[in-house]
This record gives sequence, structure tokens and C-alpha cells, in this order.
Amino acid sequence: MEILAIIPARGGSKKIPQKNIMDFYGEPLIKWSIEAAMASNKITRIITSTDNHEIAEIAKNLGSEVPFIRPEQYAQDDTVDYPVYKHALDYLEHNENYIPELIVQLRPTTPVRPKDLIDSGIDLINGNSNADSLRCVTIPFQTPYKMWSITGDGYLSPLFDSGIREQYNHPRQLLPPAYWQVGSLDIIRRDTIINKNSMTGDNIIPLIINNKYAVDIDDGLSFDFAISVVKKYGMFPDDI
Repeated sequence: MEILAIIPARGGSKKIPQKNIMDFYGEPLIKWSIEAAMASNKITRIITSTDNHEIAEIAKNLGSEVPFIRPEQYAQDDTVDYPVYKHALDYLEHNENYIPELIVQLRPTTPVRPKDLIDSGIDLINGNSNADSLRCVTIPFQTPYKMWSITGDGYLSPLFDSGIREQYNHPRQLLPPAYWQVGSLDIIRRDTIINKNSMTGDNIIPLIINNKYAVDIDDGLSFDFAISVVKKYGMFPDDI
């Protein structure tokens, strides 16, 4: 089975310039996602999709292929994942006749991944033929059943309805379980991207990760949190 890891690493970032190659624990941030892919026993190819030549050179030196430079229209601040991945798969098919079955998305901004996470996720989706994709989730630090929106006339309204009267006054333990998606790992069938025009499809299976590893670097505060997690648990913890 051809299993392709794609590491999306756009050059632009407003909050942290050149975020994907910033120094993180003594190495370029992107290194940790490339190393996680290389440590997998199941991934058969690793590429980086970037619009930036400096990132491309660093990625190649770290062991990733960079078969193309991503077109500018797929590297804007508001660009979502789908056109980035559709472009990569179309390029590889048309230029190399390369058609993988599974796509593993490894975001550089989530560098902490338990060592068996990727292969466990691949086993899960391979064991469920109805699954269009797999997404990594965790127990959120705050339950969404205590979150609010503000109505047009200025009053609070519960953001979600659990069916429990005054759910926001209940202890967390009495509320329904909820899960927060994290960027540590996504696995998508190629058919889902190409034929369903989606990064998830309809049937998404979960891989639950301990929330102490839920790192997503977006600003200085989350960077500091990520460093504290690495110092405490390491870059590739033993448990998921």
C-alpha cells in the first residue's frame, strides 16, 4: 500500500514569521514532523508542500522530498487544506503517475506526537473500510456545554444544547463527553480528496490522544507551552 505523508509548510505567517522553520528545541520546527514520518513503519513516501524556497531546501536536507513549489494561489492566509492537498495529488499523478491510497497530514505546528501515533492511526483506518478519514481528537480543557453566544439583543445563549436543563450549571462530569480536534494527525483516503472533494468525507473515525500532548503552535504563548510539554514528556512520548 502506498501511504503518502504530506507536510504543509507555507512560508507566510503573521503571528510568528517563518513559523514552520523557526528554532524549536534547537532544530527547525518542521524537522519534528519529518522525523515522525520517517519513524513510521508504514509511510512509504514523504513530501513537503511549500511555496517558500528556503523551507524547501531545509525540508530536503532533513529527508523530505519537495517535488514542486506550491503555487501562490494555494499559499494565502485564508487558504484551507483541501486545495493544497488536491494540488499535490494532481501534480504527483500527472507528472509521476504516482497514486497513493492513504494521505497522512503532518502539520509542523504540532511537533509532539507519541511514537506509535501514526502507525496506530493507519491501522485504525485500514481496519474500517467505511471510514473516509481519521482525525486525532482529545478531551477539551473546557467543555463546550459551558460556552455561550451572544444574541442580537445582547443576551447570552448556550452555544450547544445537551438536552440537560441549565447544563451550564452542572458539573462537567454530568455533561456529555465532547472531543476537540487537534492537528497531530489526519489520515485521509485519496478517494475522499479526489472524488468527494473533501478532507474528511462523511465517515470520520477518531484517534483519541491524551490532552497533555495537545500542542499547536500559533503564537508566543502556545510556543512556550509546547516547549514545556517537550521538556516534561519528550518529543515522542511512549503513550498515546
